Amino acid sequence: MKFVYPAIFYPEENNTYSVIIPDLNDLATQGENLAEAIEMAVDACGLYIYNSIKDGEVLPKASHIGSIKPDEDGAFVSLVSVDMVEYSKKHSEKSVKKTLTIPAWLNTEAVEAGINFSAVLQEALQEKLLLK
Repeated sequence: MKFVYPAIFYPEENNTYSVIIPDLNDLATQGENLAEAIEMAVDACGLYIYNSIKDGEVLPKASHIGSIKPDEDGAFVSLVSVDMVEYSKKHSEKSVKKTLTIPAWLNTEAVEAGINFSAVLQEALQEKLLLK
């Protein structure tokens, strides 16, 4: 399911941008440049929508882009689109069970040290994928 909301982009000093999404309780974010501001707006909308759906809240209807008027010179309105199927895939909190094999001696040492195998695997995967 896709959601599209108008957002107001405000140019700031040093080519940074602030972004407000009026329909989502004036949700705000920012980016170091326009591309990052757009990416951050999509991510902020995705998180807002994801949590609203998870909490059983009714999402507001998107305003027509022409009805949103920037209140500062240089600001502009653009649409932000979020594909919630893709967003949920990337940000889902659902855990999946994995089976793995390690040497018995390593298992013994880790158990004796009180190591949480799931936490170690998650940390290692995030590091390997450059997510940390």
